Amino acid sequence: MKSDQSKTWAVALNGARCRILRGVSRRGEGVPAELVLRSESRNLRDIMSDKPGRSFASAGGGRRSAMEYASDPLAEDQREFIRQIIALLESHRRAGDFDKLAIFAEHDMLGQLRQMLPQTLADLVIHEVPKNLLHLSAQELAEAVSSGLPDGPNIS
Repeated sequence: MKSDQSKTWAVALNGARCRILRGVSRRGEGVPAELVLRSESRNLRDIMSDKPGRSFASAGGGRRSAMEYASDPLAEDQREFIRQIIALLESHRRAGDFDKLAIFAEHDMLGQLRQMLPQTLADLVIHEVPKNLLHLSAQELAEAVSSGLPDGPNIS
């Protein structure tokens, strides 16, 4: 049975970490429960340690040359991290765990998230802020998110 009050979740993320606050309240009633996701901590050096290989030129006596990477490995890692976040949010949306979503993310991640967010989740977004809040404690994050939410009826 669904309650009459809306259920707002807030997502705070950067390229390496995501904190999802469940049951955000504008009334500041305690610290909401958090889900935390972390990207695999990989450096560019680790990603590119396997060289893409060498190719043989078809003409000119068997000369070899280095091949280029097909894509930006760090950007692909970030997209994979966003896909994981979206999958988690989508499963909770289908379960009816939230009906409103606020997003607080560093500028680049917010742009990528906007592009990748399926319409089912995009329709639930009530607020977006291009700011990294992950350095805050649980209490400070809850307060920053609550104060950043737009006014609305029964946000809890």
